[in-house]
Amino acid sequence: MSTIKFTLFTLTILAFLNTNVKAQAPISRAQNVFVELGGPGLLVSANYDTRFTQKRDGIGGRLGAGYMSVDNSSLFTLPLQANYLLGKEGKYFEIGLGATYINLGDDDDDDFLSFDSSSSLIGTMTFGYRYQPETSGFSFRASINPIFNKSGFIPYFAGISLGYAF
Repeated sequence: MSTIKFTLFTLTILAFLNTNVKAQAPISRAQNVFVELGGPGLLVSANYDTRFTQKRDGIGGRLGAGYMSVDNSSLFTLPLQANYLLGKEGKYFEIGLGATYINLGDDDDDDFLSFDSSSSLIGTMTFGYRYQPETSGFSFRASINPIFNKSGFIPYFAGISLGYAF
């Protein structure tokens, strides 16, 4: 239940920040907020994605946050990735490369997002399909997300997400 609350809280903050930015200057580049299962956020994450140019495709980036707590253990992830969209009319092939910060914590002291436990950084890649409307509306992503670090390489990690593009 705490994961759902955290995800909803994060999406609300991202939507609020975007509303404030739109009020200051009109933005026509593609932006997307989404909840992802798997992918660079590993388990469940809330994410924000944008294009770096005034287009619906091309180069962009994403930033997310994920949190899950089970019994006395917690996992916090912070995925950051540069990506490129190839396609048109809302249907895109997505490729990306980035890193995810991982923090494994002990929730005995009930300290939310404690950074004093075991942490590491992993590399992430994205190869997938993205449906993102040309104006605004429902978005969908499905991807293969290889992950790697100095200990090894996992080629068949996957992700799926639902969100809203604007």
